[in-house]
Amino acid sequence: MHCKCSFSQQTPVGPVAPKLSACIASVPVVRGYRGSAVFRKRSQRNSIKYRASRPIVRCSVQDTETFGMASVNIQHRLITLATCNLDQWAMDFEGNLRRVKESIQIAKDRGATYRVGPELELPGYGCEDHFQELDTVEHCWECITELLRGDLTDDIVCDIGMPVIHRGVRFNCRVFLLNRKILFIRPKLSMADDGNYRESRYFKTWKRLRFVEDHMLMTAIANITGQRTVPFGDGALVFKDMALAPETCEELFTPAAPHIFLALSGIEVISNGSGSHHQLRKLDQRLDLMRGATRKCGGVYLYANQQGCDGNRLYYDGCACIASNGEFLAQGSQFSVNEVEVVTATVDLDEVVRYRGVISSLQEQASKAEHVPTVYVDWAACLPKDTEKLPSQPIEVRYHDPEEEIALGPACWLWDYLRRSGASGYMLPLSGGADSSATAAIVGCMCQLVTKAVHAGDTLVEADARRVGQYKEGEQVGTAEEFAHRIFTTVYMGTVNSGSATKDRAKKLAKQIGADHLDVKIDIVIEAMAKLFEVITGKSPRFRADGGSNAENLALQNIQARLRMVLAFMLAQLMPWVRDRSGFLLVLGSANVDEGLRGYLTKYDCSSADVNPIGGISKTDIRRFLYWAADNLGYSELRGVVAAPPSAELEPIREGEAAQTDEQDMGMTYDELSIYGKLRKVSNCGPVSMFRSLLVTWKGKYPPHVISKRVKDFFRYYSMNRHKATTITPAYHAENYSTDDNRFDHRQFLYNYKWPWQFKRMDEIAENLEKGAKAKSESKPHDANKEGNKDVYKEGVHSVN
Repeated sequence: MHCKCSFSQQTPVGPVAPKLSACIASVPVVRGYRGSAVFRKRSQRNSIKYRASRPIVRCSVQDTETFGMASVNIQHRLITLATCNLDQWAMDFEGNLRRVKESIQIAKDRGATYRVGPELELPGYGCEDHFQELDTVEHCWECITELLRGDLTDDIVCDIGMPVIHRGVRFNCRVFLLNRKILFIRPKLSMADDGNYRESRYFKTWKRLRFVEDHMLMTAIANITGQRTVPFGDGALVFKDMALAPETCEELFTPAAPHIFLALSGIEVISNGSGSHHQLRKLDQRLDLMRGATRKCGGVYLYANQQGCDGNRLYYDGCACIASNGEFLAQGSQFSVNEVEVVTATVDLDEVVRYRGVISSLQEQASKAEHVPTVYVDWAACLPKDTEKLPSQPIEVRYHDPEEEIALGPACWLWDYLRRSGASGYMLPLSGGADSSATAAIVGCMCQLVTKAVHAGDTLVEADARRVGQYKEGEQVGTAEEFAHRIFTTVYMGTVNSGSATKDRAKKLAKQIGADHLDVKIDIVIEAMAKLFEVITGKSPRFRADGGSNAENLALQNIQARLRMVLAFMLAQLMPWVRDRSGFLLVLGSANVDEGLRGYLTKYDCSSADVNPIGGISKTDIRRFLYWAADNLGYSELRGVVAAPPSAELEPIREGEAAQTDEQDMGMTYDELSIYGKLRKVSNCGPVSMFRSLLVTWKGKYPPHVISKRVKDFFRYYSMNRHKATTITPAYHAENYSTDDNRFDHRQFLYNYKWPWQFKRMDEIAENLEKGAKAKSESKPHDANKEGNKDVYKEGVHSVN
């Protein structure tokens, strides 16, 4: 960093630090303490090491406060801090920059002097392999030039997330701006590489902990800021009256989290720019970590996040918040259709000093801790001493019930997908069953959220609603039902095997939501396909109820399901034309995560669609959601839906025969499928370890040989149908045992479905257990035939479904 203090021409390490003139305002100077890392600064002539035993920038006592400790001349250090939720979109640099600018301006209008934004907010977190394109980094720096050119960064520290290439290595960074200068660049220390995250594919971690060096700025930036280099590395910013430092997303979750060492170094304000996606029942974990961090170490913690669908299966669930000394002072929304939400709080930094001062163990550890390098900035961040502002008071943290999360998360995701795709609405094959009805209810919830935002005065939401709904000039966006009628089409595609009850439920539910509903009989198409097959082969397949084989029975069921998919896409393309409107409709799928896990769906049936809002949600949670939606969304017909046993209605019912049900067809219950799914994915169990786990879970419920058979059944069906996951519709990610083959669940799709080695080992364990006297005394003998011993598996790997 070149500045008037001639920083690059320090004398070598010595017992006394050199005396320097004060730096010009807002130009940072790196400083260290004895015992800290050795820094290197390059002058034009040579490279010199130095280690200072005290701050190397001389400032008068009247102009500054001791970092980490309030000056004796000052009573309170109040500061207003800002964080935000931003609905960013991968590679949408124009829109992303607009939202970043808006959030900074709102923060300034509220008197904030520090604003932190989400992780990688300029390009959008979900760029994935686009991060490997040099263009992406270049466009981010172009956005930085736009931020630095005007007065937007005047008197506010702007903490921006973007990729930076340093010494030929691409890092995920925080870039700090103030008064049209770059203060500091801090790279991420720990990558997120599990679940949906693949950060190490695009970035590398900064491994030189507590070390700061120069980063050479590109010419276009240097021409604006007048800076040649800026500090880059693992450090903190120290101002005249406060100290702050960042950590990034995953670092909060790591065992040796940076905020611990920052607190021991006396850093008072710690921020986290995050790219964290929604998952059912996950928010409390995130908030507990923030609460625990500030309760144990003291300090102020700011959390920023993306909010919305930025181009893939994930929904980033916002919830920007500010915590201090173990209590939350402000919290943003978790789900919203708004693009920008800024959260602010005013805190007393002297309360941080007081809080830490009474924790003896913290004081003891801090007294011997290795301090982080600091970048000094000759600028005051706190409010004037005569301010009338008061510190923000603690609030009660808001959590959504899981049923609310199912309604709000997928609804907001669908809205982002719809408005950004250029489509004119959604098309849903509505069978009157639980899954398609839940999908319809989520679309209805989306319409309620959009119209509520429009009536609340959100002009951006209104502009999108008018464009998608194709409102004419002078027409107003009305009720949720009126909006739904414009953008949501449902179709009941019945056959001779369909029941009148499901038909009536579909019609009534569509009316309650406001959807444009179609009632279609598709028998004529099915009969035409059967006739064509007869012409080709000379044979006519029959249902099992009419004496047909298993192969015939499945084929006749599957042709019904696949023809529904074909008709759904045809209607999606042409219904806007039928209504004298432009555009096309997106087809919604409605297969739940348990059916995807078991493979209980027909490949390329109505589970094949453009997007699926419930594909990551279990059947158990869907049932609970239907009850909730009946009461809270106003769709009372859902109570009748959830009360009916799930059935595909693909086989004819003959006199004296029971109706077809999903759980009977699958050979296992949905509740059991959820258990298998979590053990397989979350606990990473193979057949043997799953069997061992269930021996404990189901002890006293089933004997070992029955548990063994159930586990075998699951793994046979799972492996036979795994190939279906390769074509499964992109679905909203909500459950941690999702079977998404493309992004989340990386496993093969060609299996030996007999699992000979594993199943043999299970048989040995079950046999040994049942030979023991303890097993005989704790469980009654079970008739294996009652558990369905009949072999329904055919030779070959792929299921015929």
